[in-house]
Amino acid sequence: MTTHLFIPDSQVRDDEPTDQLEWIGRYIVDYKPDVIINAGDFADMPSLSHWDKGKKKSEGKRVAVDFRAARDAMNKLMHPLDAYNSTRRFRKEKQYKPDLHLTLGNHEDRVTRAIEGDAKLEGAFSIEDDLNYEAWGWRVYPFLEVVHIDGVAYSHYFANPMTGKPYGGLAATRLKTIGHSFTMGHVQTLDTAQRFLTNGQRQRALIAGAAYLHNEDYKGPQGNPHWRGIIVKHEVREGGYDLMEVSLDYLCRRYEGTTVKKFCREKYGFEYLGLGDSVEVAA
Repeated sequence: MTTHLFIPDSQVRDDEPTDQLEWIGRYIVDYKPDVIINAGDFADMPSLSHWDKGKKKSEGKRVAVDFRAARDAMNKLMHPLDAYNSTRRFRKEKQYKPDLHLTLGNHEDRVTRAIEGDAKLEGAFSIEDDLNYEAWGWRVYPFLEVVHIDGVAYSHYFANPMTGKPYGGLAATRLKTIGHSFTMGHVQTLDTAQRFLTNGQRQRALIAGAAYLHNEDYKGPQGNPHWRGIIVKHEVREGGYDLMEVSLDYLCRRYEGTTVKKFCREKYGFEYLGLGDSVEVAA
């Protein structure tokens, strides 16, 4: 039986903080899960968003800046692991080598869709060359490809094969529709469900789509207060596991010694609207 750590959507862009990625990287080294799965939408790629095309907020956006922001953020996430293993190499001790899997999201797929929509862009940039997640050791899966690990199906989201659109509904409804244990990102929520079969198998559904500090303008003050963090799954076997939620607030208190709300207010001057500890105490 193995331990999985799931990183929901980070939606990295140039003008937003990424301190949480360093906290997650440090937690990975401290906790040492066997398998790490990144949900995708690690890179936000706002310069290629068709939703913002022609709008004021799209002015000044540059693809090269988006790529650089994603690479810098991935380096921040992976640096604690690299530093740990460098020390182990120096001491000639066994290194920590988790299995790394990344399922590309619809935001990374903006790169592919931009090239498909304008042939002149072919060869100018690509996911492989400019995001280059493989350079950090990730095994990368195309958008909507499903990877099965210890009986759990992982993908950025799960789609109706007849329409290509994401299945809707709560986790319990999607579990019934999909028919097996699954974990996905994409939706900025935390929703879980489970069911027990007559053969003794436990099936679990997990939807967790937010591991970022910033607030999304389009969601407004009522839409941004949602859970943000990472998920640890203990004793994963045949699709069943024991679940542990690790919020960004917990990670901030653990590695910064303060709540995430106070951290964002004092370092960046904005109010973190994600769910967090309202009592500002040291970790």
